[in-house]
Amino acid sequence: MTSSRTYLILDTQNHALANGELATAPDASPMRLNILNNKVDDVMAHEVITLFSASSEELPIQCRILRQRGDAVLLEKIATLDPEVRRNLRVPVKFDTFLYALPSSSWTGRRSAQSIDLSCGGIAFYADCQLELHEQAEIVVTPTEEPVILRCEVLRKQELQNDRFLYATKFVDMCEDEEVVVREAVFSLQLQSRDAQN
Repeated sequence: MTSSRTYLILDTQNHALANGELATAPDASPMRLNILNNKVDDVMAHEVITLFSASSEELPIQCRILRQRGDAVLLEKIATLDPEVRRNLRVPVKFDTFLYALPSSSWTGRRSAQSIDLSCGGIAFYADCQLELHEQAEIVVTPTEEPVILRCEVLRKQELQNDRFLYATKFVDMCEDEEVVVREAVFSLQLQSRDAQN
């Protein structure tokens, strides 16, 4: 039974609306979703929503809202979405961190970096050191419950003023636990940034 499974609820523009707990199986028709933290009005302002589970086994589900009962909404499943949708869910977040060289790197030690945004699949950051495309390094990700050190690979780089660089990277060789920790952090940050805007 999925009674305590928590989902991040997004609108069709991938903006976080609320968290919810599914009170039925994900394949039930209709599904009943209990909306948490008095956000049911925010969810009811939309006709179509997407449910993201922190579990990598569950694909994102797009649903149509049928009706509301108190803090619960009844949903009709429209489609199961590609898991890449979840990996590409980016949230702007700024924190100071460190990059660590790998044995194969052309540099040694650690370098300072500042994050720009975080997704389930990667991180973008500013750094003073020069990394090559496809070069890998380890980065400390801190907005998680416990800081995690993840290996990332440079996908894009852009030279800025004052010998600074902007890097877009993807995470590589993540274990399931690391994926869950990062996903939960991204979901939590999505809701925090939404609450800050309201």
